[in-house]
Amino acid sequence: MPPLHVVILAAGKGTRMRSDRAKVLHRVAGVPMIDYVLDAAAVLHPASTTVVIGHQAEALGAALSEAPGLSFANQAPQLGTAHALLAAEPQLRAAEGTLVLLSGDVPLLSAQTLERLVDRHHGAHAAATVLTAVVTSPAGYGRIVRVGEHIERIVEDRDATSAEREIREVNAGVYAFALNGLFEAVRGIAAENTQRERYLPDLIAIYRRRGLIVETVAVSDPDEVLGVNSRAELAALGRKVRDRKNAGLMAAGVTLEDPATAYIGRDVEIGGDTIVHPGVTIEGRTRIGMRCEIRSGVRIADSTLGDDVVVLDHCVIADSAVENGARVGPFAHLRNGAALGPEARVGNFVEVKKTALGEGSKALHLTYLGDAVIGPNVNIGAGVITCNYDGVNKHQTTIESGAFVGSDTQLIAPVTVGKDAYVGTGTTVRKDVPPGALAVSAGAQRNIAGWVKGKRKQKADP
Repeated sequence: MPPLHVVILAAGKGTRMRSDRAKVLHRVAGVPMIDYVLDAAAVLHPASTTVVIGHQAEALGAALSEAPGLSFANQAPQLGTAHALLAAEPQLRAAEGTLVLLSGDVPLLSAQTLERLVDRHHGAHAAATVLTAVVTSPAGYGRIVRVGEHIERIVEDRDATSAEREIREVNAGVYAFALNGLFEAVRGIAAENTQRERYLPDLIAIYRRRGLIVETVAVSDPDEVLGVNSRAELAALGRKVRDRKNAGLMAAGVTLEDPATAYIGRDVEIGGDTIVHPGVTIEGRTRIGMRCEIRSGVRIADSTLGDDVVVLDHCVIADSAVENGARVGPFAHLRNGAALGPEARVGNFVEVKKTALGEGSKALHLTYLGDAVIGPNVNIGAGVITCNYDGVNKHQTTIESGAFVGSDTQLIAPVTVGKDAYVGTGTTVRKDVPPGALAVSAGAQRNIAGWVKGKRKQKADP
């Protein structure tokens, strides 16, 4: 196989998006649309991948800076697709083989379709191979004009005659080109259209006049070539991605009680016999095990849940881990590396941040646990706070196995509550509590007889 190179066009502003953000960074089902294109292209194992940027070039380059093996070409100003491809010429001047040209705003294109495109291109020894689709409503797309079975040219929608507008086979904007002579030919494209731009599809007619081989490959699913030019189209594609994801999960044994309101990201994994209730959002690199139950109003992002986990209504779990059999919520918040051990329980209005809660331990009411290490079988009472911040630095609280922390306790970190120790209700813990000890800080209770009657009389007097 000859070397293969990928160029992704991502310079456009996307005027109809009404946005200062680069169009290809808008999210489809929670993922920037260009990420879908990059993932599909990666299956081809290209020798190089070049992204042509223009509008919001700095922001786009920064967003893609961690993607492996990318180079960037700047198109300024943006004068059409042919002009965009020429912007990548410096990166590819010494390259040989095949160039696959993609659009950064066509996120549903599959890797399998790209492989078919490349296979047809190489098998036919073509100078160019065009990806096409037959659609019900071709308005806005370039039409594929054929003579017999062979493609003759591509005409843009704005420049098409009334007869040409009736053609339903359209240009997907995805091509394979032989690199030999490509850029020289592209420079010969004239701006002879209503927009006075240099359209890359005009290259097809140039190649045909030269007697070069031009092939086409039709997609089996026209949705693959849908582009994004407006917020409405962005939402529509997002629904398609979510519907496909949800269908795959249900086929694999996951129960989605209302698939229309289950917002589940592309990279999420969920085990069989898990039940997802209506109005749930699961996103990022989240992994959920077998036989879990996720109740309504829950959002889970970039987290791992083991088997048999129950998450009750209106919880937020982000960047955290919940082990087998644990129970969370309702109205709980786990974040920034929270880790719940097996059978642990976190309940109503409890926030857990950068804290490990050991096996069988529980914090069921109105509690904040931050920067703490809590052993197994610990009971945390209502209203407990780990005071982890001194105004300058964060400090750790350690609560060892079997300890009991009474309600309305403040633990002033750094501090350790020893194994099987007991902290009395309303205690402010400022120093370590030895194993097996009782810690109290409140004074002895005093009852003042008759105080209420005297108070009432004082209010009644003028």
